[in-house]
Amino acid sequence: MSPPASGPNRPSADDLLVLLAVGRSGRFVSAAEELGINHTTISRRIAALEQTLGGRVLTRVTGGWELTDLGREALAAAEAVESAVKSLATGADGMRVLEGVVRISATDGFSAYMAAPAAAEVQRRHPKIAVEIVAATRRASQQRSGLDIEVVVGEPQVHRARAIRLADYCLGLYGSRDYLREHGTPTAIGDLARHSLVYFIDSMLQVDDLDLASSFAPAMRESVTSTNVFVHVEATRAAAGLGLLPCFMADRHDDLIRVLRKEVSVRLTYWLVTRTETLRRPEVAAVVDAIQVRVRDQRNVLLGLPGPS
Repeated sequence: MSPPASGPNRPSADDLLVLLAVGRSGRFVSAAEELGINHTTISRRIAALEQTLGGRVLTRVTGGWELTDLGREALAAAEAVESAVKSLATGADGMRVLEGVVRISATDGFSAYMAAPAAAEVQRRHPKIAVEIVAATRRASQQRSGLDIEVVVGEPQVHRARAIRLADYCLGLYGSRDYLREHGTPTAIGDLARHSLVYFIDSMLQVDDLDLASSFAPAMRESVTSTNVFVHVEATRAAAGLGLLPCFMADRHDDLIRVLRKEVSVRLTYWLVTRTETLRRPEVAAVVDAIQVRVRDQRNVLLGLPGPS
């Protein structure tokens, strides 16, 4: 990188690009890895930029850094610099080449059946975009350090970020053929007191909507519980009890039978959260678009409805 510009109120383009990397990741270490420089250089560049602009561009938050108002103004200039540089990169067909790393956090089931196929489609169209998927079931974070996109269950209350409603999905009550043969098929809510429930570990569940989902049968005793929905599916298939499962996961297995379809149908919503400045990155926008197309195509599957999506 070249030395910072010496003129008054004339920030270095390199310093702006460093701010861009820190602003997107929320961490000096991640920015250093992305830019191929060390942590000390990141600190020095940010300090130089703040001296030039006459104020703080970053503020310390839990787990990383967040842009100040001045920082967001500088980020807009940084994005213009980046756009100008990237405009020089074109493919053989003359189209702009998209590249970069996009990191997503999403629930286990969404990661596997919605985010992964969407990421694969992006990769086919833009081979230089790498998509990292972190599977986690939690509330939307307030800082989003190190993440470009979060997919959460239930409408999030977020600060300085965009929340985009993606799609509704349904939880249903399922039992394996073996389990129902041995224990009988419930025909009314009152019958559930005789059965055990496969679901999340109550004390470790961080998502309010998922916590309320099992309130239809408070008398059910817990069987196998886990923080991972794939464990719920496999425990239900292994006859551990009745599983409260996402229909788009359970309906893939012929050995699982949905019971009390009308009585137990819990409708929840997936939301996508991202910073406004992050969404302006073309590679991030490409991934968000692909996710939206995927959930739209899978609408009926997500809701546990028969027929094509």
